[in-house]
Amino acid sequence: MADRTLRGMRLGSQSMQTEEGVEFASRQRVQFRTSDGETFDVIFASDAELPDRWQSPKSGKEGVLLSPDGTPVDLVESEIKAARTHWDMLLERRTRDELEELLEDRLALLRERRGGATRKGA
Repeated sequence: MADRTLRGMRLGSQSMQTEEGVEFASRQRVQFRTSDGETFDVIFASDAELPDRWQSPKSGKEGVLLSPDGTPVDLVESEIKAARTHWDMLLERRTRDELEELLEDRLALLRERRGGATRKGA
């Protein structure tokens, strides 16, 4: 029994796992520059799609992607879509006339309930 104990090991505080056979993903270092001239590096996977902008971990300001020679990358300004509201999504499913009809039905139901509740309570 004594020959099976692990003497001199701090169990739980050290991993017995080795890095043998572990193949790390290839990485690339990308540089960004903020409007005040601060540059910072971010590491991405080599096959990752690079974002045009990234927030600086130190200052919190937004930085623009730099090409390998240090010049800012030309940004393709895409059409910024406005956030869809609940009303927009509702209008995708129903016409305005249908919505008005539904509103009248619900209001009539509520009026009927309210009228019925006052009669019972009186």
